[in-house]
Amino acid sequence: MKIVKGSRRLGALAGALALLAVSQPSFAQDISDSHLSAARTAISALGATAEFDVILPQAAQALKTELIQKNPDMQADIISVVDQTALSLAARRGDLEREAGLAYARVFSEAQLNEIAAFYESETGKKLISDGAIVMREVYRAAEIWQNGVARDLAQQVAAELQKRFDSNANAEGEAAPAQQ
Repeated sequence: MKIVKGSRRLGALAGALALLAVSQPSFAQDISDSHLSAARTAISALGATAEFDVILPQAAQALKTELIQKNPDMQADIISVVDQTALSLAARRGDLEREAGLAYARVFSEAQLNEIAAFYESETGKKLISDGAIVMREVYRAAEIWQNGVARDLAQQVAAELQKRFDSNANAEGEAAPAQQ
């Protein structure tokens, strides 16, 4: 049965990931609860892990598509089982938040994390998060125009200077050459 082969591969992948997770050294012992809490608050204010919210739904959709292609007669069962299983795994989203918190706590002090959170929870910080991408698009557009102008001006000015030197060298050589009779 095709489902069994696909689930074996998924099981092997899950096992490998679990083994990798267990073998990683734990740095949590070095980080206080208040430091970790500050990291989680900063992460929340930044929306630092929001982009990962699509991972489980995308994985579930991809799995449904794969399994339905192999077993179209089981479509209803596949959709039901995948959806139920995905919902049961949704609670594991907290694992990512914890790991992200540890990553931030390893790099930033508790005071720095509190400052980050305070800024990004402020109106200015919220504005930066919501409109920062728009501003950066404009900055990139301006940089591209600037780059093209600088490259053009560089080429023109270098060409003009080299032409002057070429003309100067040609005139010097012409004056230095003896007249031929």
